[in-house]
Amino acid sequence: MESVALIINLAYVLAAGLFILGLKLLSHPLTARKGNMVSAVGMLVAVVVTLLDHQIISYHWILLGFAIGGAYGAWKAKSVEMTQMPEMVSLFNGYGGLASLLLGWATVSQLSTVGFSGATSFVLITVILTLLIGGVTFSGSVIAWGKLSGRMNAKAVIFTGLRELSVLHLVGFFVVGYLFVTDPMNPVWLYATIALALSFGILATISIGGADMPVVIALLNSYSGVAASAAGLAVGNTILIVTGLLVGASGLILTNIMCKAMNRSLMNVLLSGFAKPVEAAEKIEGEVKIMPAQDAFYVLEAAQAVLVIPGYGMAVAQAQHAVRELQTLLEENGCTVEYAIHPVAGRMPGHMNVLLAEADVPYDQLCEMDDVNPRMENYDVAIVIGANDVVNPAAKEMKGSPIYGMPVIEAYRAKTVFVLKRSANAGFAGVDNPLFFKDNTRMVLGDAKDTINTIIREFGDD
Repeated sequence: MESVALIINLAYVLAAGLFILGLKLLSHPLTARKGNMVSAVGMLVAVVVTLLDHQIISYHWILLGFAIGGAYGAWKAKSVEMTQMPEMVSLFNGYGGLASLLLGWATVSQLSTVGFSGATSFVLITVILTLLIGGVTFSGSVIAWGKLSGRMNAKAVIFTGLRELSVLHLVGFFVVGYLFVTDPMNPVWLYATIALALSFGILATISIGGADMPVVIALLNSYSGVAASAAGLAVGNTILIVTGLLVGASGLILTNIMCKAMNRSLMNVLLSGFAKPVEAAEKIEGEVKIMPAQDAFYVLEAAQAVLVIPGYGMAVAQAQHAVRELQTLLEENGCTVEYAIHPVAGRMPGHMNVLLAEADVPYDQLCEMDDVNPRMENYDVAIVIGANDVVNPAAKEMKGSPIYGMPVIEAYRAKTVFVLKRSANAGFAGVDNPLFFKDNTRMVLGDAKDTINTIIREFGDD
Protein backbone atom coordinates (compact mmCIF):
# COMPACT_ATOMS: atom_id res chain seq x y z
CA MET A 1 0.00 0.00 0.00
CA GLU A 2 2.83 2.38 0.79
CA SER A 3 4.36 1.83 -2.65
CA VAL A 4 0.99 2.52 -4.31
CA ALA A 5 0.61 5.73 -2.29
CA LEU A 6 4.13 6.77 -3.29
CA ILE A 7 3.39 6.19 -6.98
CA ILE A 8 0.16 8.19 -6.71
CA ASN A 9 1.91 11.10 -5.00
CA LEU A 10 4.68 11.08 -7.60
CA ALA A 11 2.04 11.15 -10.33
CA TYR A 12 0.44 14.16 -8.64
CA VAL A 13 3.81 15.90 -8.53
CA LEU A 14 4.28 15.12 -12.24
CA ALA A 15 0.82 16.53 -13.04
CA ALA A 16 1.53 19.70 -11.02
CA GLY A 17 4.86 20.12 -12.82
CA LEU A 18 3.12 19.78 -16.19
CA PHE A 19 0.59 22.43 -15.16
CA ILE A 20 3.34 24.88 -14.18
CA LEU A 21 5.27 24.18 -17.38
CA GLY A 22 2.08 24.59 -19.40
CA LEU A 23 1.41 28.00 -17.83
CA LYS A 24 4.96 29.06 -18.62
CA LEU A 25 4.58 28.03 -22.26
CA LEU A 26 1.18 29.72 -22.49
CA SER A 27 2.80 33.07 -21.66
CA HIS A 28 4.23 33.36 -25.18
CA PRO A 29 2.26 33.06 -28.45
CA LEU A 30 4.97 30.98 -30.12
CA THR A 31 4.74 28.28 -27.46
CA ALA A 32 1.11 28.67 -26.43
CA ARG A 33 -0.16 25.70 -28.42
CA LYS A 34 2.48 23.45 -26.88
CA GLY A 35 1.61 24.83 -23.45
CA ASN A 36 -2.04 23.96 -23.96
CA MET A 37 -1.11 20.40 -24.89
CA VAL A 38 1.27 20.01 -21.94
CA SER A 39 -1.42 21.23 -19.54
CA ALA A 40 -3.97 18.85 -21.08
CA VAL A 41 -1.60 15.91 -20.57
CA GLY A 42 -1.10 17.00 -16.96
CA MET A 43 -4.86 17.09 -16.42
CA LEU A 44 -5.25 13.62 -17.96
CA VAL A 45 -2.60 12.25 -15.59
CA ALA A 46 -4.31 13.92 -12.62
CA VAL A 47 -7.76 12.57 -13.51
CA VAL A 48 -6.59 9.01 -14.17
CA VAL A 49 -4.51 8.84 -10.99
CA THR A 50 -7.38 10.26 -8.91
CA LEU A 51 -9.72 7.59 -10.24
CA LEU A 52 -7.19 4.86 -9.44
CA ASP A 53 -6.57 6.35 -5.99
CA HIS A 54 -10.20 5.86 -4.94
CA GLN A 55 -12.20 2.68 -4.71
CA ILE A 56 -14.59 3.14 -7.60
CA ILE A 57 -17.52 0.73 -7.48
CA SER A 58 -18.44 1.19 -11.13
CA TYR A 59 -16.78 3.03 -13.99
CA HIS A 60 -19.84 2.98 -16.25
CA TRP A 61 -21.05 6.52 -15.50
CA ILE A 62 -17.46 7.82 -15.43
CA LEU A 63 -16.70 6.38 -18.87
CA LEU A 64 -20.00 7.73 -20.17
CA GLY A 65 -19.03 11.17 -18.89
CA PHE A 66 -15.64 10.86 -20.56
CA ALA A 67 -17.26 9.94 -23.87
CA ILE A 68 -19.93 12.65 -23.83
CA GLY A 69 -17.59 15.37 -22.55
CA GLY A 70 -14.79 14.42 -24.94
CA ALA A 71 -17.11 14.30 -27.95
CA TYR A 72 -18.73 17.62 -27.08
CA GLY A 73 -15.35 19.26 -26.46
CA ALA A 74 -13.90 17.99 -29.74
CA TRP A 75 -16.97 19.14 -31.69
CA LYS A 76 -16.98 22.56 -30.02
CA ALA A 77 -13.25 23.05 -30.61
CA LYS A 78 -13.71 22.35 -34.34
CA SER A 79 -16.92 24.31 -34.87
CA VAL A 80 -16.45 27.42 -32.75
CA GLU A 81 -15.82 30.65 -34.67
CA MET A 82 -13.04 32.96 -33.56
CA THR A 83 -15.66 35.62 -32.86
CA GLN A 84 -17.29 33.23 -30.39
CA MET A 85 -14.11 32.54 -28.41
CA PRO A 86 -14.79 35.11 -25.64
CA GLU A 87 -18.20 33.68 -24.79
CA MET A 88 -16.85 30.12 -25.01
CA VAL A 89 -14.09 30.98 -22.53
CA SER A 90 -16.75 32.47 -20.27
CA LEU A 91 -18.73 29.24 -20.47
CA PHE A 92 -15.58 27.26 -19.62
CA ASN A 93 -15.23 29.35 -16.47
CA GLY A 94 -18.89 28.66 -15.70
CA TYR A 95 -18.43 24.92 -16.17
CA GLY A 96 -15.52 24.99 -13.72
CA GLY A 97 -17.64 26.81 -11.15
CA LEU A 98 -20.56 24.42 -11.66
CA ALA A 99 -18.28 21.40 -11.27
CA SER A 100 -17.01 22.77 -7.95
CA LEU A 101 -20.55 23.51 -6.78
CA LEU A 102 -21.69 19.97 -7.63
CA LEU A 103 -18.63 18.48 -5.93
CA GLY A 104 -19.41 20.47 -2.79
CA TRP A 105 -23.03 19.34 -2.96
CA ALA A 106 -21.94 15.70 -3.41
CA THR A 107 -19.62 16.05 -0.41
CA VAL A 108 -22.53 17.23 1.75
CA SER A 109 -24.63 14.31 0.54
CA GLN A 110 -21.85 11.89 1.37
CA LEU A 111 -21.35 13.37 4.83
CA SER A 112 -25.08 13.27 5.53
CA THR A 113 -25.10 9.50 5.13
CA VAL A 114 -22.88 9.16 8.21
CA GLY A 115 -24.57 11.95 10.13
CA PHE A 116 -21.67 14.40 9.73
CA SER A 117 -19.96 12.56 12.58
CA GLY A 118 -16.58 12.70 10.88
CA ALA A 119 -16.92 16.25 9.56
CA THR A 120 -14.77 18.89 11.23
CA SER A 121 -15.55 22.60 11.17
CA PHE A 122 -12.71 23.06 8.69
CA VAL A 123 -14.29 20.61 6.23
CA LEU A 124 -17.71 22.26 6.58
CA ILE A 125 -16.23 25.73 6.04
CA THR A 126 -14.40 24.60 2.90
CA VAL A 127 -17.62 23.00 1.64
CA ILE A 128 -19.58 26.22 2.14
CA LEU A 129 -16.85 28.20 0.36
CA THR A 130 -16.94 25.72 -2.52
CA LEU A 131 -20.70 26.13 -2.86
CA LEU A 132 -20.57 29.93 -2.64
CA ILE A 133 -17.66 30.59 -4.98
CA GLY A 134 -18.72 27.87 -7.41
CA GLY A 135 -22.28 29.20 -7.60
CA VAL A 136 -21.17 32.82 -8.08
CA THR A 137 -18.73 31.74 -10.79
CA PHE A 138 -21.34 29.69 -12.64
CA SER A 139 -24.19 32.21 -12.71
CA GLY A 140 -21.83 35.14 -13.28
CA SER A 141 -20.22 33.36 -16.22
CA VAL A 142 -23.61 32.62 -17.76
CA ILE A 143 -24.48 36.33 -17.62
CA ALA A 144 -21.09 37.25 -19.10
CA TRP A 145 -21.71 34.69 -21.86
CA GLY A 146 -25.09 36.27 -22.58
CA LYS A 147 -23.61 39.76 -22.84
CA LEU A 148 -20.66 38.70 -24.99
CA SER A 149 -22.80 36.60 -27.34
CA GLY A 150 -25.38 39.35 -27.85
CA ARG A 151 -28.17 37.34 -26.22
CA MET A 152 -28.36 40.03 -23.54
CA ASN A 153 -27.96 43.78 -23.60
CA ALA A 154 -24.26 44.48 -23.09
CA LYS A 155 -24.95 47.63 -21.08
CA ALA A 156 -24.86 47.62 -17.28
CA VAL A 157 -28.27 46.80 -15.80
CA ILE A 158 -28.92 49.16 -12.89
CA PHE A 159 -32.11 49.32 -10.86
CA THR A 160 -33.24 50.92 -7.62
CA GLY A 161 -32.20 48.88 -4.63
CA LEU A 162 -29.36 47.03 -6.37
CA ARG A 163 -26.80 48.22 -3.83
CA GLU A 164 -28.98 47.25 -0.86
CA LEU A 165 -29.84 43.87 -2.38
CA SER A 166 -26.17 43.09 -2.96
CA VAL A 167 -25.28 44.03 0.63
CA LEU A 168 -28.08 41.78 1.88
CA HIS A 169 -26.59 38.91 -0.13
CA LEU A 170 -23.18 39.45 1.47
CA VAL A 171 -24.73 39.47 4.94
CA GLY A 172 -26.73 36.39 3.98
CA PHE A 173 -23.52 34.56 3.05
CA PHE A 174 -22.18 34.92 6.59
CA VAL A 175 -25.49 34.12 8.29
CA VAL A 176 -26.30 31.06 6.20
CA GLY A 177 -22.68 29.90 6.32
CA TYR A 178 -22.69 30.03 10.11
CA LEU A 179 -26.01 28.19 10.30
CA PHE A 180 -24.73 25.52 7.91
CA VAL A 181 -21.56 24.92 9.92
CA THR A 182 -23.44 24.77 13.24
CA ASP A 183 -26.39 22.74 11.91
CA PRO A 184 -25.25 20.84 8.79
CA MET A 185 -28.03 18.25 9.12
CA ASN A 186 -30.65 20.82 8.09
CA PRO A 187 -30.80 20.79 4.25
CA VAL A 188 -32.41 24.26 4.21
CA TRP A 189 -29.02 25.91 4.78
CA LEU A 190 -27.47 23.97 1.91
CA TYR A 191 -30.13 25.03 -0.58
CA ALA A 192 -30.15 28.60 0.78
CA THR A 193 -26.38 28.78 0.21
CA ILE A 194 -26.70 27.61 -3.38
CA ALA A 195 -29.57 30.02 -4.07
CA LEU A 196 -27.70 32.98 -2.59
CA ALA A 197 -24.57 32.15 -4.57
CA LEU A 198 -26.40 31.84 -7.89
CA SER A 199 -28.42 35.03 -7.41
CA PHE A 200 -25.40 37.05 -6.26
CA GLY A 201 -23.44 35.94 -9.33
CA ILE A 202 -26.24 37.33 -11.50
CA LEU A 203 -26.46 40.63 -9.61
CA ALA A 204 -22.69 41.12 -9.60
CA THR A 205 -22.38 40.63 -13.37
CA ILE A 206 -25.45 42.33 -14.83
CA SER A 207 -24.33 45.59 -13.20
CA ILE A 208 -21.04 45.57 -15.16
CA GLY A 209 -21.02 47.04 -18.67
CA GLY A 210 -19.88 45.24 -21.79
CA ALA A 211 -16.66 47.25 -22.09
CA ASP A 212 -15.47 45.72 -18.81
CA MET A 213 -16.22 42.13 -19.85
CA PRO A 214 -12.55 41.27 -20.58
CA VAL A 215 -11.75 42.06 -16.95
CA VAL A 216 -14.80 40.10 -15.76
CA ILE A 217 -13.76 37.03 -17.78
CA ALA A 218 -10.29 37.09 -16.22
CA LEU A 219 -11.76 37.53 -12.74
CA LEU A 220 -14.28 34.72 -13.19
CA ASN A 221 -11.42 32.53 -14.36
CA SER A 222 -9.71 33.28 -11.05
CA TYR A 223 -12.94 32.52 -9.16
CA SER A 224 -13.20 29.12 -10.85
CA GLY A 225 -9.69 28.31 -9.65
CA VAL A 226 -10.43 29.39 -6.08
CA ALA A 227 -13.62 27.30 -6.12
CA ALA A 228 -11.65 24.26 -7.32
CA SER A 229 -9.04 24.78 -4.61
CA ALA A 230 -11.74 25.00 -1.94
CA ALA A 231 -13.30 21.82 -3.32
CA GLY A 232 -9.90 20.13 -3.12
CA LEU A 233 -9.65 21.08 0.55
CA ALA A 234 -13.16 19.75 1.17
CA VAL A 235 -12.48 16.33 -0.35
CA GLY A 236 -8.81 16.13 0.58
CA ASN A 237 -7.44 16.00 -2.97
CA THR A 238 -3.96 17.51 -3.27
CA ILE A 239 -3.83 17.94 -7.04
CA LEU A 240 -7.20 19.74 -7.06
CA ILE A 241 -5.87 22.18 -4.47
CA VAL A 242 -2.70 22.82 -6.49
CA THR A 243 -4.57 23.17 -9.78
CA GLY A 244 -7.10 25.55 -8.28
CA LEU A 245 -4.39 27.73 -6.77
CA LEU A 246 -2.55 27.92 -10.11
CA VAL A 247 -5.70 28.90 -11.99
CA GLY A 248 -6.78 31.33 -9.28
CA ALA A 249 -3.40 33.06 -9.09
CA SER A 250 -2.91 33.31 -12.86
CA GLY A 251 -6.44 34.62 -13.31
CA LEU A 252 -5.89 37.27 -10.65
CA ILE A 253 -2.60 38.35 -12.23
CA LEU A 254 -4.32 38.66 -15.61
CA THR A 255 -7.16 40.63 -14.03
CA ASN A 256 -4.64 43.06 -12.54
CA ILE A 257 -2.95 43.49 -15.94
CA MET A 258 -6.30 44.23 -17.58
CA CYS A 259 -7.24 46.78 -14.92
CA LYS A 260 -3.91 48.57 -15.34
CA ALA A 261 -4.49 48.68 -19.09
CA MET A 262 -7.79 50.46 -18.42
CA ASN A 263 -6.29 52.70 -15.71
CA ARG A 264 -8.93 51.49 -13.28
CA SER A 265 -8.89 49.58 -10.05
CA LEU A 266 -10.59 46.21 -9.71
CA MET A 267 -13.04 47.64 -7.19
CA ASN A 268 -13.91 50.40 -9.66
CA VAL A 269 -14.83 47.76 -12.25
CA LEU A 270 -16.78 45.58 -9.81
CA LEU A 271 -18.65 48.53 -8.32
CA SER A 272 -19.25 50.33 -11.61
CA GLY A 273 -22.95 49.60 -11.28
CA PHE A 274 -23.03 51.53 -8.00
CA ALA A 275 -21.06 54.52 -9.24
CA LYS A 276 -22.62 57.90 -9.65
CA PRO A 277 -23.40 58.80 -13.27
CA VAL A 278 -20.60 60.72 -14.93
CA GLU A 279 -21.21 64.18 -16.22
CA ALA A 280 -22.59 64.30 -19.71
CA ALA A 281 -19.81 64.35 -22.26
CA GLU A 282 -19.60 67.33 -24.55
CA LYS A 283 -21.33 66.85 -27.86
CA ILE A 284 -19.06 65.85 -30.72
CA GLU A 285 -19.55 67.96 -33.80
CA GLY A 286 -17.96 67.57 -37.20
CA GLU A 287 -18.23 65.78 -40.51
CA VAL A 288 -17.25 62.20 -41.15
CA LYS A 289 -15.06 61.97 -44.26
CA ILE A 290 -15.74 58.77 -46.20
CA MET A 291 -13.17 57.33 -48.60
CA PRO A 292 -13.72 54.39 -50.97
CA ALA A 293 -11.32 51.44 -50.72
CA GLN A 294 -9.94 52.15 -54.20
CA ASP A 295 -8.74 55.60 -53.09
CA ALA A 296 -7.31 54.16 -49.88
CA PHE A 297 -5.09 51.98 -52.06
CA TYR A 298 -3.27 54.99 -53.54
CA VAL A 299 -2.43 56.31 -50.07
CA LEU A 300 -1.15 52.91 -48.95
CA GLU A 301 0.84 52.47 -52.15
CA ALA A 302 2.85 55.58 -51.30
CA ALA A 303 3.21 54.79 -47.59
CA GLN A 304 6.57 53.90 -46.08
CA ALA A 305 5.34 52.95 -42.59
CA VAL A 306 1.93 51.46 -41.76
CA LEU A 307 0.49 50.60 -38.36
CA VAL A 308 -2.41 48.13 -38.15
CA ILE A 309 -4.62 48.43 -35.05
CA PRO A 310 -6.95 45.42 -34.89
CA GLY A 311 -10.09 45.15 -32.81
CA TYR A 312 -13.24 43.09 -32.51
CA GLY A 313 -14.30 44.21 -35.99
CA MET A 314 -11.45 42.16 -37.44
CA ALA A 315 -12.75 39.10 -35.62
CA VAL A 316 -16.31 39.66 -36.82
CA ALA A 317 -15.19 40.04 -40.44
CA GLN A 318 -12.63 37.21 -40.06
CA ALA A 319 -10.24 39.56 -41.84
CA GLN A 320 -6.98 38.42 -40.22
CA HIS A 321 -5.83 36.41 -43.25
CA ALA A 322 -6.64 39.31 -45.61
CA VAL A 323 -4.68 41.64 -43.31
CA ARG A 324 -1.73 39.26 -43.47
CA GLU A 325 -1.89 39.22 -47.27
CA LEU A 326 -2.04 43.03 -47.38
CA GLN A 327 0.99 43.14 -45.08
CA THR A 328 2.96 41.00 -47.53
CA LEU A 329 2.04 43.26 -50.46
CA LEU A 330 2.98 46.40 -48.55
CA GLU A 331 6.32 44.94 -47.52
CA GLU A 332 7.04 43.94 -51.11
CA ASN A 333 6.35 47.57 -51.99
CA GLY A 334 9.06 48.73 -49.56
CA CYS A 335 6.77 49.58 -46.65
CA THR A 336 7.29 48.53 -43.03
CA VAL A 337 4.21 47.12 -41.30
CA GLU A 338 3.62 46.79 -37.57
CA TYR A 339 0.64 45.89 -35.41
CA ALA A 340 -0.41 47.72 -32.26
CA ILE A 341 -2.22 45.47 -29.76
CA HIS A 342 -4.15 47.07 -26.93
CA PRO A 343 -4.43 44.81 -23.84
CA VAL A 344 -8.25 45.01 -23.86
CA ALA A 345 -8.80 44.92 -27.63
CA GLY A 346 -11.52 42.43 -28.52
CA ARG A 347 -13.78 40.74 -26.01
CA MET A 348 -11.26 38.72 -24.03
CA PRO A 349 -7.57 38.91 -23.03
CA GLY A 350 -5.27 38.05 -25.94
CA HIS A 351 -8.09 37.95 -28.51
CA MET A 352 -6.15 39.83 -31.19
CA ASN A 353 -2.95 37.89 -30.57
CA VAL A 354 -4.80 34.64 -31.19
CA LEU A 355 -6.34 35.89 -34.43
CA LEU A 356 -3.05 37.21 -35.83
CA ALA A 357 -1.17 34.08 -34.79
CA GLU A 358 -3.75 32.07 -36.71
CA ALA A 359 -2.87 34.14 -39.80
CA ASP A 360 0.88 33.53 -39.25
CA VAL A 361 1.69 37.16 -38.52
CA PRO A 362 5.27 37.22 -37.10
CA TYR A 363 5.18 37.81 -33.36
CA ASP A 364 8.01 40.35 -33.49
CA GLN A 365 5.75 42.66 -35.52
CA LEU A 366 3.18 42.83 -32.72
CA CYS A 367 3.83 45.93 -30.61
CA GLU A 368 2.40 47.03 -27.30
CA MET A 369 0.63 50.33 -26.87
CA ASP A 370 3.52 51.93 -24.99
CA ASP A 371 5.90 51.03 -27.82
CA VAL A 372 3.97 52.69 -30.65
CA ASN A 373 2.51 55.78 -28.98
CA PRO A 374 5.84 57.66 -28.64
CA ARG A 375 6.52 57.30 -32.39
CA MET A 376 2.98 57.53 -33.73
CA GLU A 377 3.85 60.58 -35.90
CA ASN A 378 6.28 58.41 -37.86
CA TYR A 379 3.50 56.25 -39.32
CA ASP A 380 2.20 57.37 -42.69
CA VAL A 381 -1.03 55.41 -42.22
CA ALA A 382 -2.72 53.88 -39.17
CA ILE A 383 -5.33 51.32 -40.18
CA VAL A 384 -7.94 50.89 -37.45
CA ILE A 385 -9.98 47.72 -37.97
CA GLY A 386 -13.02 47.88 -35.74
CA ALA A 387 -10.96 48.87 -32.69
CA ASN A 388 -13.26 51.67 -31.64
CA ASP A 389 -12.83 52.13 -27.91
CA VAL A 390 -9.08 51.45 -27.64
CA VAL A 391 -8.25 54.31 -30.06
CA ASN A 392 -10.87 56.76 -28.79
CA PRO A 393 -9.32 60.21 -28.14
CA ALA A 394 -12.20 60.91 -25.73
CA ALA A 395 -10.13 59.03 -23.16
CA LYS A 396 -7.70 61.97 -23.19
CA GLU A 397 -9.78 64.90 -24.45
CA MET A 398 -13.26 64.64 -22.87
CA LYS A 399 -13.48 64.63 -19.08
CA GLY A 400 -17.17 63.77 -19.17
CA SER A 401 -16.55 60.57 -21.11
CA PRO A 402 -17.03 57.20 -19.33
CA ILE A 403 -13.61 56.10 -20.64
CA TYR A 404 -11.76 59.28 -19.64
CA GLY A 405 -8.32 58.38 -18.25
CA MET A 406 -8.11 55.00 -19.98
CA PRO A 407 -4.79 54.57 -21.85
CA VAL A 408 -5.47 54.26 -25.58
CA ILE A 409 -3.49 53.80 -28.77
CA GLU A 410 -3.07 57.36 -30.03
CA ALA A 411 -3.86 56.62 -33.67
CA TYR A 412 -5.12 60.17 -34.22
CA ARG A 413 -1.50 61.39 -34.16
CA ALA A 414 -0.56 59.37 -37.28
CA LYS A 415 -0.28 61.27 -40.57
CA THR A 416 -3.36 59.53 -41.97
CA VAL A 417 -5.90 57.28 -40.25
CA PHE A 418 -8.12 54.76 -42.05
CA VAL A 419 -11.01 53.51 -39.94
CA LEU A 420 -12.47 50.29 -41.31
CA LYS A 421 -15.98 49.86 -39.89
CA ARG A 422 -19.42 48.91 -41.06
CA SER A 423 -20.75 52.25 -39.81
CA ALA A 424 -19.72 55.31 -37.81
CA ASN A 425 -21.66 54.12 -34.76
CA ALA A 426 -20.14 53.91 -31.29
CA GLY A 427 -18.23 50.82 -30.20
CA PHE A 428 -19.02 48.16 -27.61
CA ALA A 429 -18.66 50.62 -24.73
CA GLY A 430 -21.31 52.86 -26.31
CA VAL A 431 -19.01 55.91 -26.33
CA ASP A 432 -18.90 58.25 -29.34
CA ASN A 433 -15.48 58.54 -30.97
CA PRO A 434 -14.01 61.96 -31.87
CA LEU A 435 -11.42 60.15 -34.02
CA PHE A 436 -14.04 59.75 -36.75
CA PHE A 437 -14.22 63.54 -37.14
CA LYS A 438 -10.49 64.34 -37.16
CA ASP A 439 -9.08 66.09 -40.24
CA ASN A 440 -6.61 63.27 -40.90
CA THR A 441 -9.19 60.48 -40.55
CA ARG A 442 -10.99 58.76 -43.40
CA MET A 443 -13.78 56.27 -42.83
CA VAL A 444 -13.66 53.28 -45.18
CA LEU A 445 -17.10 51.85 -44.56
CA GLY A 446 -18.08 48.25 -45.15
CA ASP A 447 -17.05 44.75 -44.13
CA ALA A 448 -13.36 44.92 -43.18
CA LYS A 449 -12.49 41.73 -45.06
CA ASP A 450 -14.16 42.95 -48.26
CA THR A 451 -12.49 46.35 -47.93
CA ILE A 452 -9.01 44.87 -47.51
CA ASN A 453 -9.57 42.39 -50.35
CA THR A 454 -10.53 45.32 -52.59
CA ILE A 455 -7.26 47.05 -51.72
CA ILE A 456 -5.38 43.80 -52.37
CA ARG A 457 -6.94 43.54 -55.84
CA GLU A 458 -5.86 47.09 -56.56
CA PHE A 459 -2.27 46.08 -55.76
CA GLY A 460 -2.62 43.18 -58.16
CA ASP A 461 -3.93 45.41 -60.95
CA ASP A 462 -1.27 48.05 -60.40
